Amino acid sequence: MIETENLTKKFDETLAVDRLNLAVKEGEVFGFLGPNGAGKTTTVRMLTSLIGPPAGTALVNGYRLGEEDTEIRRSVGVLTETPGMYDNLSAEFNLEIYARLYDVRDPKGQVEKYLRMLGLWDRRLDAAGTFSKGMKQKLAIARALLHEPKILFLDEPTSGLDPQARHNIWDLITLQRERGKTVFLTTHYMEEAERLCERVAIIDHGEIIATDRPDRLVSQY
Repeated sequence: MIETENLTKKFDETLAVDRLNLAVKEGEVFGFLGPNGAGKTTTVRMLTSLIGPPAGTALVNGYRLGEEDTEIRRSVGVLTETPGMYDNLSAEFNLEIYARLYDVRDPKGQVEKYLRMLGLWDRRLDAAGTFSKGMKQKLAIARALLHEPKILFLDEPTSGLDPQARHNIWDLITLQRERGKTVFLTTHYMEEAERLCERVAIIDHGEIIATDRPDRLVSQY
């Protein structure tokens, strides 16, 4: 589903991602673990064709980065560091806007489906700006799922959340795995990677240090 070869990104003279080589399988929850500033967000933004052009090559869902960027953006769902909802609009209307942008066949039906799935249906008419941080994260994940993407990119989805909200997001990620979706999860919590991911890549200063099962990485490092 995701393959990269020597994927590299510089900002001026700063090397953000250095010769990244990854292979993520279909239906896998793949963890991307590293401290702040390690290159996790830059990698997600490259692989979802939000920034470019990078050096190196990448295939995302069979589409070539830099050549088929529109197809990549249509086939992935993304939760970025800052969800960016319209705070003065209702949760329902927020999602309807994005559903129509993605040409979802039944926008109202899809919006209801994911608001119910995420436990937000009773708050559907409330302004998004009145939501807690955990609820905003859920709403942003719903937005990322509206068009039924094959790959879901989640950039530190539980950062700053309380334990209950974090567990709710974990349950949602587990559900996506059970539905056969590929999930690319960035995090700096090893506990989160151990619980959710089949494999984890550790990145620091833009470079992959190791890739393996979480239990093996814990025993090794």
